[in-house]
Amino acid sequence: MRRRRSSSRSGRSNTVVSAVATTTATAALLSGAVFVAPAAQAAQPAAQVNQSAPRAVAPLADPTVSARGAYLVDDATGSRIYGKAPNTRRPIASTTKLMTVHVVLREKDLNLDRKVTVKQAYRDYVTRTGSSTADLKTGDRVTVRQLLYAALLPSGGDAAYALADTFGTGTTNSARTKSFIGKMNKRAAALGLENTRFDSFDGNSNTGNNYSTPKDLAKLARNALKNKTLRTVVGTQKTVRKATTSNGGTRTYTWYNTNRLLGSYRGATGVKTGTTTAAGPCLVFAGTRDGRTVIGVVLNAKDRYPDATKLLDHGFGVKSSTTVRLRQLPADAQRD
Repeated sequence: MRRRRSSSRSGRSNTVVSAVATTTATAALLSGAVFVAPAAQAAQPAAQVNQSAPRAVAPLADPTVSARGAYLVDDATGSRIYGKAPNTRRPIASTTKLMTVHVVLREKDLNLDRKVTVKQAYRDYVTRTGSSTADLKTGDRVTVRQLLYAALLPSGGDAAYALADTFGTGTTNSARTKSFIGKMNKRAAALGLENTRFDSFDGNSNTGNNYSTPKDLAKLARNALKNKTLRTVVGTQKTVRKATTSNGGTRTYTWYNTNRLLGSYRGATGVKTGTTTAAGPCLVFAGTRDGRTVIGVVLNAKDRYPDATKLLDHGFGVKSSTTVRLRQLPADAQRD
């Protein structure tokens, strides 16, 4: 993960204008027509009926992607549309946070407006690991809902730490985060993610035991996206949130979504980026067109956005490639 400082300040909120340019080109599939002659009257001799056979539509060839592993699934049926090394275990970087938030949103009697006090330990963690950050300030009181945005838009390791610390059990930060990671693994098992293991709440692994596969991540995303709150969060390009500071003042946080498909590819709806040296660029993505939703994953993809575009086109049956001009992020926004 490449870390840049997220925008936060006291007082009035910043006004930032993001330029979004989207160019899409789609082509419809051609289908054959069947012509049937009218039936002859009963009193007349039977007439020979000529029927033209339907023209077969050649299936679209599988796209070529740069990713070491990739998967695309139909959301409605769960059926596979495309796969490349779909069951090979790989590091998954910050796409881990999709499970982090999924576990939080499954908490019993969850109060999204619950206030959480930012600890210095959260800031020290991102400094020590060099992870991406939401730039949460020590002593600020933020809501759980705000932490969801902070974890998924700028991919804040500090926000993911805060969620794990808040929803884990134990008497120390370490014990609580360990407990929370246990919940992540329990949920993975419940979903049948046989090739998935978590040893961190944000994808920064010290042991190399934080991994998944394209197929497992697609299955996780398909399940997680059933939650309306998560769909709203991952589909947001930018959010401005106010928090109470330790001295009773107000601080404004501005967070941008690191997923640049949003606002660039028509129909893109989410969901999460991730990048580390071990994992390479990763992306879990989803899109909806004409009532059909597809969900995809690319892992260790040097061209993750072109890869995702190709797979979305493939899923939607677009024969000519879509040209996408990626949404630009402000200079001080996080990259992940």
